[in-house]
Amino acid sequence: MNVTITARTTVATGVVALTLKSADDLPPWRPGAHVDVTLPNGLTRQYSLCGDPADQEWRIAVLLEPSSRGGSSWIHSEALEGTTLTVSEPRNLFDLVAAERYVFVAGGVGITPILPMIAEAERSSIPWTLWYGGRSRSTMAFTDDLEALGDRVHLVPGDTGGRIPVAEVLGTPEAGTAVYCCGPAPMVEAVEDACRAWEPGALHVERFVADTPRDGDAFEVHCAVSGVDVRVEEGVSVLDALLEAGVEADYSCTQGFCGTCETRVVEGVPDHRDDYLDHSAPVDTMMICVSRSRCGRLVLDL
Repeated sequence: MNVTITARTTVATGVVALTLKSADDLPPWRPGAHVDVTLPNGLTRQYSLCGDPADQEWRIAVLLEPSSRGGSSWIHSEALEGTTLTVSEPRNLFDLVAAERYVFVAGGVGITPILPMIAEAERSSIPWTLWYGGRSRSTMAFTDDLEALGDRVHLVPGDTGGRIPVAEVLGTPEAGTAVYCCGPAPMVEAVEDACRAWEPGALHVERFVADTPRDGDAFEVHCAVSGVDVRVEEGVSVLDALLEAGVEADYSCTQGFCGTCETRVVEGVPDHRDDYLDHSAPVDTMMICVSRSRCGRLVLDL
């Protein structure tokens, strides 16, 4: 569906928020949902919805990545009011579950999916606290709105406050409490370690940047549909090798957690490195943006 940018606001250093509206009613969504945004330059990127689900408008916030491959840099330079974008239906892999209390932990632009969760908890009169860290206050988005919510919000700018005291915040398991965490890999790992003693299912995590190694031997990929053969060198993703060879493939996050690039494996044994598939049972697909091969040759349905 097509949406139009009706407002553009700088909400932190290097972060812009876009308000999106459609001529038709926008689909409903719940806190934690994201959408795929297809840009006029052909790139597709995934962003969390960070507005109010009750509104007939959507809001996303986009961080300018220093190593941008054309997504965030295009938005920061070209996505002005009046620009039309193509968006997907909302998808939710980070849904807010019912709980007696919430503890939210966010880092950097990881605050975006947390914002509607806080609003939902407020509407439902469910107790909550937020711990939000970033490199500095100027790089932390929506801080003025959050501080207006009172002492349940703990802002921890790295240049003045150090790091979020995760072990202290989550050191004692609390029955009935759901912990939601979104942010960079080191912070997520610290929260996972602190929650090992919590009841199963208490922790809910979404990674904005997956800590996924790309090491491993080079291997060959044969595309069964197009007939193209591609060599995937060490340090290069299957996705990048395919795109370089002119093979069309859908992708979004490029970090192994959104599911857009899921591809059927016809032959061979993939080395799964994603955070999307359930690896407790054999699967015949792989995320080509991060996963590699356990054998010398893979045949993919591309």
